[in-house]
Amino acid sequence: MGTGRTLRKESHVRPCKTPAGKARKSKAQRARLVKMGMDPEKVAKMDADDVRILVQRPAVVKKLVAKAAK
Repeated sequence: MGTGRTLRKESHVRPCKTPAGKARKSKAQRARLVKMGMDPEKVAKMDADDVRILVQRPAVVKKLVAKAAK
């Protein structure tokens, strides 16, 4: 295993995100939150950063859904 030029050049190691890729990922994350039981209208109004944080913590989403159901 070498540590040559290929590994030092960031763009060759990992491709840059495109706007279309970001939109696709955001749409998938929003769909995941809706599948977990959140209100689709509420998810549509959320900021992309908030969506990403909630997708990373499904336990928090379950608590929010349970609280909203009461």
